[in-house]
Amino acid sequence: MHILVCIKQVPATTSVQIDPKTGTLKREGVESIINPFDEYAIEEGIRLKERVGGKVTVITMGPPQAESALREALSRGCDDAILVSDRSFAGADTWATSYTLAQSAKLLGDVDLIICGKQASDGDTAQVGPGVAEKMDIPHVAYVKKVIDIKPPQSNHQGTINVERMLEDGTDILEMTLPALITVVKEINTPRLPTLKGMMAAKKKQVLKWNKETIAAEEDKIGLKGSPTQVMKIFYPPARQGGERIFGKDVTEMAQKLVEKLHSCGIL
Repeated sequence: MHILVCIKQVPATTSVQIDPKTGTLKREGVESIINPFDEYAIEEGIRLKERVGGKVTVITMGPPQAESALREALSRGCDDAILVSDRSFAGADTWATSYTLAQSAKLLGDVDLIICGKQASDGDTAQVGPGVAEKMDIPHVAYVKKVIDIKPPQSNHQGTINVERMLEDGTDILEMTLPALITVVKEINTPRLPTLKGMMAAKKKQVLKWNKETIAAEEDKIGLKGSPTQVMKIFYPPARQGGERIFGKDVTEMAQKLVEKLHSCGIL
């Protein structure tokens, strides 16, 4: 069974800075990490490999420095890594990113299950995973909190996966035929840490590097050209001002003062 895990390298939460002139995120010289939700995707991929056999390939679309995120995933137990990198991919929104990753997954050819984190910490759209599945025309389920059962494809059947999906008011259980895609939430597992042996092995492994020609990407579907939406500006919301405190000798007096204040403001 071949499991493909899609990850993204994002700015560390404590290091996020905004360029006051351009209104965009500063990425140069900023500490980067694996997107926190993608750590759960990596762990689940490795656990499923341990459960049913096969291999786990980790992939990311990003600049050359994103290779460090791939090597960390290898140190945790992934088998192969692919960096999809090209200057033409710059400025991609979720639509163009989904297309690029889908083209890459199609090139691999034998992928049975794709796992993504539910969303990226620097965008919070939760659109890329489902977008990849739609462009590949395969079934998908988001917000998966448990893989109940998985049956790898065999010569006599297609293979299936049963998952528990988290909802606002509970959960539901769904079954899909393979190949399929799931996005996972943090409730699904506890990510393991890299081992020393894993880190040493990851340094020696080859990371495949693909560009737009490798994945046969169409120019008008990648990067800024292929992005129907564009982020024009990112900014911090203004800090909240401190409210007025109401004092009194007891609760009754404080409540009366609060009512009077609300009346004076026209709220009551």
